Amino acid sequence: MGRYAEIYRRSLEDPEGFWAEQAGKIDWEKRWDRVLDDSNPPFYRWFRGGVLNTCWNAVDRHVERGRGDQPALIYDSAMTGEIRRITYRELQRQVALFAGVLKKYGVEKGDRVIIYMPMVPEAIVAMLACARIGAIHSVVFGGFASSELATRIDDAKPKLVVSASCGLEPGKVVAYKPLLDGAIAMARHRPERCIVLQRPQLRAELDPARDVEWHDAHEGAQPADCVPVQATDPLYILYTSGTTGQPKGIVRDNGGHAVALYWTMKNIYNVNPGEVYWAASDIGWVVGHSYIVYGPLLHGNTTVVYEGKPVGTPDAGAFWRVISQHDVRVLFTAPTAFRAIKREDPNGEYMKKYDLSGFRALFLAGERCDPDTLLWAQEKLGVPVIDHWWQTETGWAICANPLGIETLPVKPGSPSVPMPGYDVRVFDEEGRELPPKALGAIVVRLPLPPGTLPTLWNADERFVQSYLSRYPGWYLTGDAGYRDEDGYLFIMTRIDDVINVAGHRLSTGAMEEVIAAHPDVAECAVIGVADELKGELPLAFVVLKAGVTRDPEEIRRELVQRVRETIGPVAAFRLVAIVKRLPKTRSGKILRGTMKKIADSTPWKMPATIDDPAILDEITEALRELGYAKTPSRVDA
Repeated sequence: MGRYAEIYRRSLEDPEGFWAEQAGKIDWEKRWDRVLDDSNPPFYRWFRGGVLNTCWNAVDRHVERGRGDQPALIYDSAMTGEIRRITYRELQRQVALFAGVLKKYGVEKGDRVIIYMPMVPEAIVAMLACARIGAIHSVVFGGFASSELATRIDDAKPKLVVSASCGLEPGKVVAYKPLLDGAIAMARHRPERCIVLQRPQLRAELDPARDVEWHDAHEGAQPADCVPVQATDPLYILYTSGTTGQPKGIVRDNGGHAVALYWTMKNIYNVNPGEVYWAASDIGWVVGHSYIVYGPLLHGNTTVVYEGKPVGTPDAGAFWRVISQHDVRVLFTAPTAFRAIKREDPNGEYMKKYDLSGFRALFLAGERCDPDTLLWAQEKLGVPVIDHWWQTETGWAICANPLGIETLPVKPGSPSVPMPGYDVRVFDEEGRELPPKALGAIVVRLPLPPGTLPTLWNADERFVQSYLSRYPGWYLTGDAGYRDEDGYLFIMTRIDDVINVAGHRLSTGAMEEVIAAHPDVAECAVIGVADELKGELPLAFVVLKAGVTRDPEEIRRELVQRVRETIGPVAAFRLVAIVKRLPKTRSGKILRGTMKKIADSTPWKMPATIDDPAILDEITEALRELGYAKTPSRVDA
């Protein structure tokens, strides 16, 4: 038995012993009474009775133990050209002082603070300052629409909002303050105070009765010490889209979160304290929470805070410049970013301009990674490229290739194997476990491991209904896929994206895999569209690589033939729309559900998280050419 298999088996057979051992690696004010409190299933709690402070573990203890002069954050703004290094000692000073600012304005343990900011160091300072005094932060992606921000204000009921005057996108400045003002006007709950960081690119108009500028807020504030909290107390709320339109507030506790994330840094990502780790994401998403802020800092790494894009700031070499300039050992980003780089620079010419000799591994997550993108990155970079799978709800990887334990064989298309504490199975609709290679719903046995969601904010019943009611005793991931004979998991699609063609249940992900392997295709998305005869038919949106000049009709014929040969005539695949780009959220997820609604002429709303709304007009036009989207159905226009 290999090291991974031994560790994994122990985590399932002796979860309390396994996680107690990991918990010994962080600092506790008081050890726990029970490692796992299973007295009230399905509401399990880890490290009940334990007392600690997450900010202490992420900042202060490194200063106390000799890492004070090591950079904690490297802020690199491709938008402004600014680079700033902040040591652990300086971060401790800034966080303690801003924690004092929060206390000055009446924020206490258990109060909520909404953070609505761009990728600047002050955003991380605000998050850690909340953790320092036991306040609960809820970060909302900067630039989110007023209506979405308002629903989060009403649900979290923050005492205070921390924001900035603007965010920066390629070629434009996004004014945040009007969006914040609009949200507060819409919301029933009124925050008492807004602290606003004025950026030089655009200054915001402040309301003297409610708003205070970031630097002015510090006047008269005294540095605050770390406040001990229960391991089971909430550290943060992070909202994720709900199917009802009402966002779900994922709750993260302090104890299990710190233990799990500390474990992942060495065991999954294989970085050592002191090394530079970079998650190219945003603090508004779970990746930013776990792997820009808490994971690297808990482990004593240097984390990169990057304000820019993979291409266009200024070119497709942006990531390689950051890796080379800051000696990044491990990069974690979304497959979307690499598809964008591959589209702009298919031969990897920009990589050759930078010294990447210290770079050890690339991790991809956030959406399914097609094998073609993984193999391209592996060939060009010459380092392990690891697809791993997790969710906002879990906070860290359900499945991964644990480089710090044992490098397992990579199977393109698979995020590899379950991580400790995750007993992953594939079920049919009746809750029976399926044999290898059979497509079904992916579930995880309760209790979930530390660091995962214990519930939803003020919504225990909704937590059970959303995740636990379909298969009692099991957490429903919402993803569909299969396991192979070696125990590797293959995530093929969301459960909602399994399409039924004349009674055959088919995975859109499997079709995307075939299409993405075509040499002219940069990226693609497959949806099921309504069909009177067969129920549903697959329809592919395809973006071609830069520089492809071949006849689109010829490419269409080749794609249809490929799917027919690989998946079979049963797929009835013949609908291909070649488009310039795909509609995505700001975090890079393709808006398949919205495209399906447009195609079927069913009511749809403009998604709040969409990166560029104009793309949906292009998609609608492409659908009409294929005989779909016959009736306009947008209901919020």
